[in-house]
Amino acid sequence: MSEQQPVNPAEIQKDLKEFIENKYGAQVVFPDSQPEGTAMGPPTDDSPVEEEIEFDLKPEELESYLTEYVVKQSEAKAILATKICTHYNRMKLDREDPDFKNGFIGNIKNNIMLIGPTGVGKTYLIKLIADRIGVPFVKGDATKFSETGYVGGDVEDLVRELVREADGSIDKAQYGIIYIDEIDKIASSTGQSKGPDVSRTGVQRNLLKLMEETEVDLKAPHDLASQMESMMQFQRSGKMEKKKISTRNILFIVSGAFTGLEGVVKRRLNKTRVGFKTDGDTKTEERTTYLRMLRSEDLIEFGFESEFVGRLPVTAVLDPLLVDDLHTILQNPNCSVTVGKKRDFKAYGIDLEFEDDALRRMAEMAAEEQTGARSLVSVAERVLLKFEKALPSSEVKSLTVDKAIVEDPAAGLNRVMGDRQVHGFQRSFEEAYGITLTFDNDALDYLSEAAKAEGVSVDDLFQKRFLDYGHGLKLLGEPSFRITLEAAREPKEHLDHLVKSFYNKS
Repeated sequence: MSEQQPVNPAEIQKDLKEFIENKYGAQVVFPDSQPEGTAMGPPTDDSPVEEEIEFDLKPEELESYLTEYVVKQSEAKAILATKICTHYNRMKLDREDPDFKNGFIGNIKNNIMLIGPTGVGKTYLIKLIADRIGVPFVKGDATKFSETGYVGGDVEDLVRELVREADGSIDKAQYGIIYIDEIDKIASSTGQSKGPDVSRTGVQRNLLKLMEETEVDLKAPHDLASQMESMMQFQRSGKMEKKKISTRNILFIVSGAFTGLEGVVKRRLNKTRVGFKTDGDTKTEERTTYLRMLRSEDLIEFGFESEFVGRLPVTAVLDPLLVDDLHTILQNPNCSVTVGKKRDFKAYGIDLEFEDDALRRMAEMAAEEQTGARSLVSVAERVLLKFEKALPSSEVKSLTVDKAIVEDPAAGLNRVMGDRQVHGFQRSFEEAYGITLTFDNDALDYLSEAAKAEGVSVDDLFQKRFLDYGHGLKLLGEPSFRITLEAAREPKEHLDHLVKSFYNKS
């Protein structure tokens, strides 16, 4: 009795999927099989359709665009705008003038190294540029590669990820930007040749060929699902198709904090610490000054292979962000921190605004955390979280954040909620008695503290303390009345005195 044979590739894939899952677990992901009745053969035209590069930006135009969003970093913006515009304009020339491309021997790319502390805008700059140019952008973390040692597949996955970001267009992906952060973490330690440093050196070498010019298989050897898909394609068409991605025109930008690199530069220059102040800002400025005198030999001593440094001919040093810089960021109408919080509150129908002294205090608090612009997000969340929780359940429809709220959010929330209850009491009092009540600020402060001490709401305290004021004030015949601090402290006695004085005059 002969065994039953699968009738189509979908059944083959199903059987193989069950076999692999039984052996290796259900985490293996397979592409969906093609429905029955669809064409199984390869496309009639396998030649790729190239997408034209529409690039006509000039360096100063791109620099101006970056300045709209990024505070400080004038040197870095100028370098990035210049070298990236040159990179893409050269590629445009290659396409328009094939003779120029064919007659040019060698391909020196403007790969860039960014050096600066965390939170100064390195990633943000590159994202802005990629969005403005309209090319696919992929970010990777160098520490991930250091964990895999000599396995180069993870490094090449960055190139494959560009294809996914380009919606499957290999041609468009070949003109994308790959950004690798924390590159300083794969520098080997001086004088060591064992342990993790060997891995770091291996990762540098794996990146070398990508940063210059090589071809990467679209389907990774370690990607089981991709290999199964290739096998199914082979069964349908009778030939094995291998798509490759060229890294010739892919721009690589790496970045890191490079802690300790200034010491390498200082030793080369035979400088000492004598004569330098030790306060925080001065030490920060001193570090940046030394980094601006960086040479390739310093990076090699820091732990990078000479060939690796050679693939990164352009270096830009970013300045640390001080209080004034963080304040300027918050003042920018495009600031993602303030705009993001306004959108959060607007989702509940609440209009959110910030006074400038509040923004300044937030900048001061963020500077204390020493994580650059990233700390602005955490400061904003700490300040506004209680409001974001409580206000949607209240009648408050607008909130203006002032310095007092930033310094003491809990007290600020009590004040805002108290103001709402005060307004509610004023409205109900006027509706009931036709009399407009106003409160002196010191009276409101006293009543707010009294409500907190008694453990009651402001509205309950007002109802208790000013219960008799409606009928009493109607006797006086006044259309409005102002609650002073004296009236807030002794409301009954104050009202009795007013009524007695009124009748004595009569």
